[in-house]
Amino acid sequence: MMRRIVPDVVSNQDLLTLPQSATVEQAAIRMAERHVRSVMVVDADRLVGVFTGTDLIERVIAAGKGPKATLLAEVMSTSPETISPDRPAIEALRMMQAGGYRHLPVVHDSKLVAVLSRRDFIREEEEEIDLEEKLWEEM
Repeated sequence: MMRRIVPDVVSNQDLLTLPQSATVEQAAIRMAERHVRSVMVVDADRLVGVFTGTDLIERVIAAGKGPKATLLAEVMSTSPETISPDRPAIEALRMMQAGGYRHLPVVHDSKLVAVLSRRDFIREEEEEIDLEEKLWEEM
């Protein structure tokens, strides 16, 4: 199978970013408008956190917080794991599987340049991970 690097998986993205001072309601509206399930939270182009649909459910709604009054800074995942754009795409998929998350920010020179999603990966790459896991289990 041909190995792909991160830029081969995603390109020409119009990233959804918001500042930490944005409210959860603002984030949810923008996510719905763009049909995406995550917002990259930035401070002067530097990634400081990620807010996802899961965060909305677990950290806001289930916690009884109001989306109009809750700031992203209060409920985002801070210091998210990232990957460099020169890394193999399969490495990104492994990171997402190991970490149990669906979105992986791509950062170059401390600047957010893209976001990988589990949906970005073709079936063959997921099958390669499954095969590797089965081989390790058999050893």
